[in-house]
Amino acid sequence: MKKKKTVNDFINMKKEREQVAWITAYDYPTAIFGEEAGMDMLLVGDSLGMLVMGYDSTVPVTMEDCLSHCRSVRRGAPNTWIIGDMPFGAYQTTDSDAVNNAVRFIKEARVDCIKLEGGQRVASRIRAITDAGILVMGHIGLTPQSSGQLGGFKAQGRDVKNAREVIKDALAVQESGAFSLLIEAVPPEVTAFITRKLEIPVYSIGAGPCDGQLLICGDMLGQFKIFTPKFVKQYADIASVTVEAFKNYIAEVKEGTFPTDDHVYHIIEPAAEFERLFKEFE
Repeated sequence: MKKKKTVNDFINMKKEREQVAWITAYDYPTAIFGEEAGMDMLLVGDSLGMLVMGYDSTVPVTMEDCLSHCRSVRRGAPNTWIIGDMPFGAYQTTDSDAVNNAVRFIKEARVDCIKLEGGQRVASRIRAITDAGILVMGHIGLTPQSSGQLGGFKAQGRDVKNAREVIKDALAVQESGAFSLLIEAVPPEVTAFITRKLEIPVYSIGAGPCDGQLLICGDMLGQFKIFTPKFVKQYADIASVTVEAFKNYIAEVKEGTFPTDDHVYHIIEPAAEFERLFKEFE
């Protein structure tokens, strides 16, 4: 049986320069596959809003949405470190609300830690949640929940002025007590500096080499075709395989070649008995 990693394992992996590989997962089957493959972590991201629920952003995703999907992923991957993503509205109001919602992730969905977006502006939230005994992963750079303020889904830290703020955010996350940090869509030069500067593990999604890499499962598998970020490497084309399978199924149903005798359950009593049964209803 696979042994689930602990926070100490991730800290040691940074010290030993062992990369952490993880993806998002939103359902039971993907969680099973991720654990079987040996993923170090699984993130139940609020990206489920676009990948699963069909929204045009992550903003409409609710606490109940996230908790439900976290529970499914935990059932599928009982021996994998799971991160619950705090949705928009779950921590923006007060420290107290942030703690209460973080507690729900731990109690109701049995995740190992929570993730929230922002650096300096959410420092008090991170501190309050960690003071409540809950592990927090920070998330800076391109933060989808506040993409409107960033001018859209745009890379961050590409000029000195903006990079300075990204670095300040990273330092604020660590100083507030987070155990790790995710950086999204930031130049690798900035990410490398932050990785050297921070004692906590630093992970990347579209931000170059650091202590580990995250990809959205639907992007890497070719399931989500509406938009694919530049930083995604597609490892499969499940969409094409699925559409082709659907087409073949439709054709066989219409041609009458499916189902065949191999796909049915036969009666277990003499046919005469069934003939008498059918006559009862004539």
